[in-house]
Amino acid sequence: MKRISTRLFFVVVFTISVIPSFAITLTVPSESSPSDMPRDTTATLSKEKIEEALKEFKSLSKHEKKERIKEAKKTWKEYKAEKRSGKAEGNTNTVLLCILAILLPPLAVYLYEGEVNNRFWISIILTLLFWIPGIIYALVLILSKS
Repeated sequence: MKRISTRLFFVVVFTISVIPSFAITLTVPSESSPSDMPRDTTATLSKEKIEEALKEFKSLSKHEKKERIKEAKKTWKEYKAEKRSGKAEGNTNTVLLCILAILLPPLAVYLYEGEVNNRFWISIILTLLFWIPGIIYALVLILSKS
């Protein structure tokens, strides 16, 4: 019993220590990309690019600012709809998440959800219950369409 509880303790500590160590890169659909580039490309934003975009936005007139905000909201709604329907993610993401779900189910759930929420905590609890329930839960969550 002592051996099992020690292993579970190390799994929890490892999982909790690994998740915050990931560097999160802000990616957004490139709105101002040339027409020859595909629509679903993503651009990594640096601090300089953000400051430059803010300066450009501040220099616009009120009407132009409102139009840009409307376009951004429309793009955001389209992205959320695509994500819900499963079109926003590629097959390679799903395959990699499935492999990760077998090795570290809570980490796979965290990467799939993008935040620490109830599903993540459920995954940790199920993983602590002899690992297999955590794997099943993570796979069901990742492979479900909704």
